[in-house]
Amino acid sequence: MAPEPPLLSMSGITKSFPGVRALDGVDLDVQAGEVHCLLGQNGAGKSTLIKVLAGAHQPDTGTIRWRSDEVVLRSPIAAMRLGIATIYQELDLVEHLSVAENVHLGHEPTTAGFVVRGKAARESTAQLLKRLGHPEIDPGRLVGDLSAAHQQIVSMARALSHDVRLIVMDEPSAALDPDEVDNLFRIVEDLTADGVAVVYISHRLEEIRRIGDRVTVLKDGRAVARGLPAKSTPTSEVVALMTGRNVEYVFPERPAAAPQGEPVLTVEGLSRAGEFAPLDLQVRPGEIVGLAGLVGSGRSEILETVYGARKPDTGRVLVDGKPLKPGSVRAAVAAGLGLAPEERKAQALLMLESVTRNVSVSSMSRFATAGWIDRGAESGAARAAVRELSLRPDNPDVPVRTLSGGNQQKAVLARWLLRGCRVLLLDEPTRGVDVGARAELYAVVRRLADEGLAVLLVSSEVPEVLGLADRVLVLREGTVVHTAPARELDEHRVLDLVMEGSPAS
Repeated sequence: MAPEPPLLSMSGITKSFPGVRALDGVDLDVQAGEVHCLLGQNGAGKSTLIKVLAGAHQPDTGTIRWRSDEVVLRSPIAAMRLGIATIYQELDLVEHLSVAENVHLGHEPTTAGFVVRGKAARESTAQLLKRLGHPEIDPGRLVGDLSAAHQQIVSMARALSHDVRLIVMDEPSAALDPDEVDNLFRIVEDLTADGVAVVYISHRLEEIRRIGDRVTVLKDGRAVARGLPAKSTPTSEVVALMTGRNVEYVFPERPAAAPQGEPVLTVEGLSRAGEFAPLDLQVRPGEIVGLAGLVGSGRSEILETVYGARKPDTGRVLVDGKPLKPGSVRAAVAAGLGLAPEERKAQALLMLESVTRNVSVSSMSRFATAGWIDRGAESGAARAAVRELSLRPDNPDVPVRTLSGGNQQKAVLARWLLRGCRVLLLDEPTRGVDVGARAELYAVVRRLADEGLAVLLVSSEVPEVLGLADRVLVLREGTVVHTAPARELDEHRVLDLVMEGSPAS
């Protein structure tokens, strides 16, 4: 019997932007009911390819066939009408609208040709949320009030509100805890059982093994491997294809001795009702302290409270023994704290500005005289910071939006390096960063610590916390349940603690 033709066939897709050829003759075939994983380093062409598939970009050359018929996807609406839905890593939800309004945005329920708002939209949204395993999400609640994990669910509900036959998921597990990931995979399995195809993008190779059927690998805008079996292709082969070289999954060597000296950062009895219980911690010069826990355990809230973005209910933060004004980012930055937040594009970077402006924005007083900015001094200082961190390209005049995820993160770190910060707060530092760039970021963070910086690190990836930190605080439901040197812990022990741990004595 002849094999079924692909649901989707993209052939010879090319796409160029000024100065760069993002796609160079890419082929991609996706069968109905399969999970087809798309892998590649940042800058390999994944985002451009899925935007072509979503109708957001028009290819320069190449053809797209849908159910064997050649199609032209002139807009996202055209793609959606065919049954192609895309959930981007940076969710495109409208925060001031309700869950139901976001789910039905652009295709509100109608009766006799009239748009039906209110009850009908909320009821259909509730059914979709129930299907996704989250009946507790209120369809009438504002999306901006939801957690990142619940916003991800709303984005999936919006995709399923159409008659979707192929759904693209770009890093869907990045903001999810292990239970949420299990639920995500259940949803994917239900979709594929109904014949829906899924194109799944993730940097977590263990997810590819678990959920994927076939793998296509992109490198430098080309498909260097197509249709590899997801479960049996060796990791070393996948990584070599992605990077063009063998990458060892190793972290920088820790210092032989524990960091000494008086703490730079001291947290005493810090708490916020409903987010995290009273917390004590210290970070010394040259020390990396990690916070390990599930999404919702209070990790990010702790960092934001230390940074002054949230005001604590109790406790205080001290730098070099001097207390900071509670709830004041200005006071924290002046004392030498710097934050690289989880959502760097939305919270840290000026996406339309140059790398120079992004690096210098927290140090503008250095370059100002009588109200005038010395652009030469600003550019020179930014260039030096960029080169110190090996940011690529090393031209600080390019827009920061053109950089890969790893290099955008380096731009954030360069900002605080230029500022001369003494305490670096890192929230999910390698989210959306490919495996090769991760190793570079680990080396940068370790080197900064070796030079005397105090680092407080949050990551959803337990191996990352254990591999990079010197000491780890394990959180469960906002409470520290265990503290130990990282070398005394392993992934299984940490997961046991975060799932069933008891408060530390």
